Amino acid sequence: MPNSIMSPQKKATVVSTSVAVVLVIVKLAIGVASGSIAVLASAIDSMLDSVVSIFNFFAIKKSEEHPDEFFQYGKGKIQALAGVIEGTVITISGLYIIYESVKKMIDGSTTGLLGPSIVVMLFSIAVTYLLVQYLMRVAKETKSIVIKADALHYKTDLWSNGAVLLALGLVYLTGLDIIDALFGLAIGMYIIYSAYEIIEEGVMILLDRALDKEIVDEIEKIISEHKKVTGYHWLKTRTDGTTNFIEFHMVLRPDMNLLEAHQIAHEVENAIMALEPERRWVITPHFDPYDDEEMNEALFHGVPVTELEKRIGS
Repeated sequence: MPNSIMSPQKKATVVSTSVAVVLVIVKLAIGVASGSIAVLASAIDSMLDSVVSIFNFFAIKKSEEHPDEFFQYGKGKIQALAGVIEGTVITISGLYIIYESVKKMIDGSTTGLLGPSIVVMLFSIAVTYLLVQYLMRVAKETKSIVIKADALHYKTDLWSNGAVLLALGLVYLTGLDIIDALFGLAIGMYIIYSAYEIIEEGVMILLDRALDKEIVDEIEKIISEHKKVTGYHWLKTRTDGTTNFIEFHMVLRPDMNLLEAHQIAHEVENAIMALEPERRWVITPHFDPYDDEEMNEALFHGVPVTELEKRIGS
């Protein structure tokens, strides 16, 4: 029976979408009326935020589905894919802002309604700050790459909104409209820079990068320190953003019965899962009566069976 309660991740995307829509309406109205490229850039960024947050909602919804006949490891990598798409969208929005900034420099258009624009940006900063704190808390609790990407995105919005506010203040004090265009250019470049981390993390998960070294070190320690495990090798780790996958070979006594071996594996698995209890784990141990690491490595690198037989025979 499916769980009708909305998960913290999905709830976070609903909140971020709602906030983004409110900011789009307010910023777009003022940006168009005032002619400020910086405010208009911020409005476009918020519009993209709302689209991305909606996409994230459905990405999280699919990633939370249980494994089935066709997706036997689940659909967790959808979150990583969503992170890559979100980073790409952020990059495109940054390029558009740069284009509008250069266009204003060439055209020399003026900025109006500075007072209302400043008030709108102050409101935007306050709301975005509260949203960032909320998203960072959810990302920390759930380890969701999508929510982490959303939090990073809105964090860059916070800085860009501050830059817009500063630009409007300087235009108000000096009357130099080129300041608005220059700040718009800087914001566009910063947004592109901020997207790199989001894209990189998503790509690394899609390529099955190993877990962080600190966690791998802890896993190795758990396996090697079990008093009935005489050795281990071929430890492999990866994550899909929601589930950690672990494989390893552990060497046990040749005369050990299956029941005892199973109990040892159960103890090791429980200790590993306790490292990140908020995540799902898929742990696949393999029992060896002796250390056959060299043979496994040779097979992995495509050494012919006949050559292996010669090595074993020698």
